[in-house]
Amino acid sequence: MTPAVLIPILLVFIAGAMVALQAPTNAMLAKAGGSPVLAALISFAVGTTALLVAWLASGNRPGTAVFGGLPWFAWIGGLYGAVFVAVAAYAAPRIGLATLITVGIAGQIAMALWMDHVGALGLPREPVNLGRIAGALLVLGGVILVRRG
Repeated sequence: MTPAVLIPILLVFIAGAMVALQAPTNAMLAKAGGSPVLAALISFAVGTTALLVAWLASGNRPGTAVFGGLPWFAWIGGLYGAVFVAVAAYAAPRIGLATLITVGIAGQIAMALWMDHVGALGLPREPVNLGRIAGALLVLGGVILVRRG
């Protein structure tokens, strides 16, 4: 495996591990504040601050014109993350972290298969085939095993 492939895979692995850390820490915030929405707000405020510092340090300063031609749905990506963070803060103490993560991954795979299949949001089309369906079913089997195991 080349570094051009290995480095992004390692980064995604680390980011995925951080998603697992995020749910229980946000559940603590939700319990203390009495609201998973407040927990998500605090989480996003901290995340926004961290991203602002990283962006300022990067020196990247595009003009506003580059954003003008984007479709409306390009602006709502953060909404999806906000929903997940709030739902995870609510669900983690009720269903457990392993179930939360495996069910979330199953949802991600289902959506990704559909988006690839139709070429949604400018993605290249990659039709669903037997191998991809088998992989998704294995993940679904993993969800069941994690939940009932």
